Amino acid sequence: MAMARQVLCVCALLSLALARSQPIRYSVAEEADSGSLVGNLAQDAALPPAQLSARRARLLAEDGRQHFRLDRASGRLVVADRLDREQLCAHSDTCTLAFELLLADPLQFFRVEVALQDINDHSPVFPEDKVTFDIPETSEPGSRFPLEVAQDLDVGSNSIQAYSISPENEYFSVSYGSRINGDKYIELVLEKPLDREEQAEMDFSLTAVDGGSPPKSGTTQIHITVLDVNDNAPVFTQDRYTVQVLETASKGSVVMTVLASDQDAGVNGEISYQFSQAMSQRDLAFEIDAITGEIKLTKPLDFEVAQAHELSVRARDGGGLSAICKVLVEVLDVNDNAPELVVSSFSSPLAENSAPGTVVALFTVRDRDAGANGKVSCALDDQLVFSLRPAYKNYYELVTVSALDREETAQYMVTV
Repeated sequence: MAMARQVLCVCALLSLALARSQPIRYSVAEEADSGSLVGNLAQDAALPPAQLSARRARLLAEDGRQHFRLDRASGRLVVADRLDREQLCAHSDTCTLAFELLLADPLQFFRVEVALQDINDHSPVFPEDKVTFDIPETSEPGSRFPLEVAQDLDVGSNSIQAYSISPENEYFSVSYGSRINGDKYIELVLEKPLDREEQAEMDFSLTAVDGGSPPKSGTTQIHITVLDVNDNAPVFTQDRYTVQVLETASKGSVVMTVLASDQDAGVNGEISYQFSQAMSQRDLAFEIDAITGEIKLTKPLDFEVAQAHELSVRARDGGGLSAICKVLVEVLDVNDNAPELVVSSFSSPLAENSAPGTVVALFTVRDRDAGANGKVSCALDDQLVFSLRPAYKNYYELVTVSALDREETAQYMVTV
C-alpha cells in the first residue's frame, strides 16, 4: 500500500488552536433514546452557546461515526442514535466513545469522552440447547463432568452470577467459579453412585441466572445415560494450549496439535476430536482433524480484525466420555498497513502579516498496525516557513515559523 500523502495549498489566517488538557467526560446508559441528554457541552467547555454557531462548532470522531449530536443553539450534547454497548465494545469491562469538539474560527478543539454504561439487556445463552453425558455406573461420587459455560453479553453485576439444577436430584449437583488463570468453569458433580439397573437414564435442566434487576436466565437440557463400563474419560496433556501465529500464515497452515489419552482399551479408548461449540464467524478460520487433533487454518487471519481466537476442543472416547481443553491462538501483527493522514481542518488564504505560530491546519495520523509497526513519524518534505507541532495524541498542527511575504511568495505547496 502506498504511503498516504496529503498536499495542502495554504494561503490563510487561522488563530492559534487551544486544546483543553483534560478531556470533558460524561456517561450515558446504552439503548438511550435518540435525543437523550448527555450533558451541556458548551457549559462544560466554558463556551457561550452563541459561539458554537459563530465559530462553526462541530463534532469530529476518528472513525467518522457520529454517535452524538450537538445542539448549537443550547450547547446540549445528545444521543444521535441507539447505542448498543455490546456491539461497540464487545465484552470489554469499560466502553468509552471519544471524539473532538472542533471550533473552526478561531481554531480550537476539546477532547470529549462518553462512558457507555451497561444495562441488563441480554439473557444468558448456553452454547448448546441439549447436552448428553454417558456416565458409567462405576463412577465414584465426587466425579466431575465439565460443561461449556453460558455466555452473557452484559458485564459486571449484569453478567452471570449463579447456576442451578431443576428439578433438584440426589445424584448431581453443580459446581462453578473461576480458575487461577481467570477462566470460568462449570461442572456437574456426582453426589451418589449410579445404578444402571435402577435407573438407566435421567433428565434435568441447568439454568444460568444473571444479576440484573429483574434477573434474566437461560437454560440447557441435560440428559444422562448410565453405562455399565468405560470408567475412564479422556485427559488432555494440557488444560489450556497457547500458540502464536503470524497473520500472514497461509490457508492450510498447521496451527498446533492437541493430544488427549484414555486409559480404557478398545472402542472405549478410541478418541475423536471436535470443536465443542458452534464457531463464531471469525473463528471459522480453523478446522480440526477428528483423528489426530491437528488444527489448521481454513483462511488467513487478520490481526486488525481479531488479535486472538479462543477455541474449545472436546475429546470424546468411544464410550461417550469426554474432556474439554481451551486453545488460545494469538495472532502476531505484521506491517501490512500504511499510515493514514486525515485533515480535520485547514484554512486559506493566509494574511501576509500573520504572526509566527499561527495554526494553518489540523490533521491526524494513524496506523492500524500494532507496536513498532504502528508507530508513525510525521515530517514536511521541504523546509519552508512552516513546521509541524504535536497537538493531542495523534493530532498535529501545521503552523507558521516566520513572517510571510506575499510579494516574495504568493503560494506554498506543503507536503506532509
